[in-house]
Amino acid sequence: MISTLLVANRGEIACRVFRTCRERGIGTVAVFSDADAGALHVREADAAVRLPGAAPADTYLRGDLIVKAALAAGADAVHPGYGFLSENAGFARAVLDAGLVWVGPPPEAIEAMASKTRAKELMAAAGVPLLTPVDPASATEADLPLLIKAAAGGGGRGMRVVRSLDAVGEEWEAARAEARSAFGDGEVFAEPYVERGRHVEVQILADAYGTVWALGTRDCSLQRRHQKVIEESPAPGLTAELRATLTDAAVAAARAVEYRGAGTVEFLLSPTGRAYFLEMNTRLQVEHPVTEEVFGVDLVALQLNLADGAPLPPTPPSPLGHAIEARLYAEDPSQDWAPQPGRVHELTVRGVGEAGPPYAAEPRAARPSPATCASGRAELGARAVDPGRIDAPGAVGTGAVGPGASGANEPRVARTAGAGGWAGTGHPGPGASGAGATGPASGGLGRTGADIGGAGGPGPRVAPDAPEPALVGRGGHPRVRVDTGYGSGDSVGVHYDSMLAKVVAWAPTRAEAVRVLAGALRRARVHGPVTNRELLVRSLLHPDFTGGRLDTGFYERHLGALTGPAADDAGRPAAVAAALADAVRRGHPLGGWRNLASQPQTKAYGEYEVRYHRTRDGFRVEDDAVRAVAVTPHRVSLEVDGVLRHFDVAEHGDHVYVDSPAGSYRLRVHPRFTDPRTATAPGSLLAPMPGTVVRIADGLGEGSAVTAGQPLIWLEAMKMEHRITAPASGTLTALHAVPGSQVEVGALLAVVTDTAQEDT
Repeated sequence: MISTLLVANRGEIACRVFRTCRERGIGTVAVFSDADAGALHVREADAAVRLPGAAPADTYLRGDLIVKAALAAGADAVHPGYGFLSENAGFARAVLDAGLVWVGPPPEAIEAMASKTRAKELMAAAGVPLLTPVDPASATEADLPLLIKAAAGGGGRGMRVVRSLDAVGEEWEAARAEARSAFGDGEVFAEPYVERGRHVEVQILADAYGTVWALGTRDCSLQRRHQKVIEESPAPGLTAELRATLTDAAVAAARAVEYRGAGTVEFLLSPTGRAYFLEMNTRLQVEHPVTEEVFGVDLVALQLNLADGAPLPPTPPSPLGHAIEARLYAEDPSQDWAPQPGRVHELTVRGVGEAGPPYAAEPRAARPSPATCASGRAELGARAVDPGRIDAPGAVGTGAVGPGASGANEPRVARTAGAGGWAGTGHPGPGASGAGATGPASGGLGRTGADIGGAGGPGPRVAPDAPEPALVGRGGHPRVRVDTGYGSGDSVGVHYDSMLAKVVAWAPTRAEAVRVLAGALRRARVHGPVTNRELLVRSLLHPDFTGGRLDTGFYERHLGALTGPAADDAGRPAAVAAALADAVRRGHPLGGWRNLASQPQTKAYGEYEVRYHRTRDGFRVEDDAVRAVAVTPHRVSLEVDGVLRHFDVAEHGDHVYVDSPAGSYRLRVHPRFTDPRTATAPGSLLAPMPGTVVRIADGLGEGSAVTAGQPLIWLEAMKMEHRITAPASGTLTALHAVPGSQVEVGALLAVVTDTAQEDT
């Protein structure tokens, strides 16, 4: 059995795997780049090994160094996580050749499925519907739009939508370059791009003895730059026939390559409901928590058992309720999703019921005890749950109290319960009335329903997506879970993905899960870089999402409305709260003309200017709709249009963060005087974020004529390429960017002199 596990990854997924390892008594080893020396996954591991350098190619993509690290630290197994080398057959073989246990599928299965081109050939032979590949060299207008995709890897890297034949060559090379940088493999291919298609996938698990589980469906249609943003299980609105088609095809794909371990088979659904095979991911997915929440399993624990050679129980558990996951990114959706590196001052997510202390990311300075981890859950309307304990009520994969339980202080299900000694499937059935209850004859697996099946008999039988209506009102308490790789005080760098956390809500129904997740995000305290938090809340509450009308073009159609200013002047009370809290912190001793009662104090935050008077009784705001009720340095109570509202205020550098139940605001303090050093010449192209200059447009040099919107410079930051375009038509009068160079935010890259200016 595995005794010590090295996770060949970083951030959130490393913390997630460590959580299960600690619960199972398995030692943990982290690897880290120089940029991650103080990262949370390093602090949480029992031991850690440095990978010199910062770029992925020098660190997390160096399989040889990772194998050496495992041997040096005394690990006997390696878990690849997702991304990086997780779908690299050569790395899997190197792990096995070193005498270590590989927590993943056989290298042969990875080779068969990790290349999307080879996987499509296998699926075509199996009769699974496919999109016909297109040769870009002979593509015509009738073939447009095209989707260029990397043959290896995932996560949206190396993908481009092409709507013009003139752009095919440029986008093909851009996709190749990005794929080579991300996965070490520049192979790409082209296929038709399906407008308004849905991205639906099936989670599978397979053992070495012929049993294959299909754990329902997930919808991952809400994407930006082909990378998922919001995922849910089960996929809404599918007919029973379509669910059966998808799950049967997923099981067939697993059997075709003698798959073992956890994997995901992805499909594209056309607007008419026709399913096309996309790819099979031979690893754990980022969005795996929604499946864990619905099926009551710990997929990492199941992976470890499969790697140890244990068989799967013959039938998987049944689904219960609905789960939705939102990825919280350090990025600005209103600025073309630009990454936002910087320090995370606070990351706290609270359940809507606010029962006891919220989940808070573990501070950077603290070393967690063996019982803690930066992945947690708060049960709504119940006593607070220790975010670090996965044996807490309702926790996944421990045989703990599930949604059907009542009596928070009753004994929990024994962890050893379950067929074959499985500890990763302890979900009690909806009829359970005590914390130790399980479904009849389930051995800790929950209900065994006749419609659930794995291998054996006439063929695989698949768990239905729809929960039983009887679940509603029978003890299914909504809950919130957070998986993160950051603690308060950590910094988001430029070398890796910008995801701060995954916030997951489970509830008996989809509508409740939407409400719970939106509420948890709205009340979260996220202090530091700009994030997509407001976009997530608005997306969840958008009529198309609540109505289940999902497709991959959601953000193309709605991004402007989702990132625009609020319809009302909701930010003004937050600015008032910030100004008054600042006044209390600073004290404002009397003296000087500005403190005379006749002269108001003025404070500006973004578009808001706040004018107030300090009186003997407190503060008077020059706004008839706002009245100060109570003011302290960090909490302000205001009466707004006759309604009492409370605001929490925190200041970090030149930003003030104001949180309230109605929403949160990141306000920038206006300096009293403008720094002349910040002035730039018209037409200056500044780096929007720290990053690496990866290339410059062919033939570009000083004196080149450029047109408005023409891509000139490409930056890579946080796993994405970002184009710097000409702000106007004119002449390039300066070029400072050099391929391969590192630039800081605000660095001058080039200057374009506008044609209109040249003529004057």
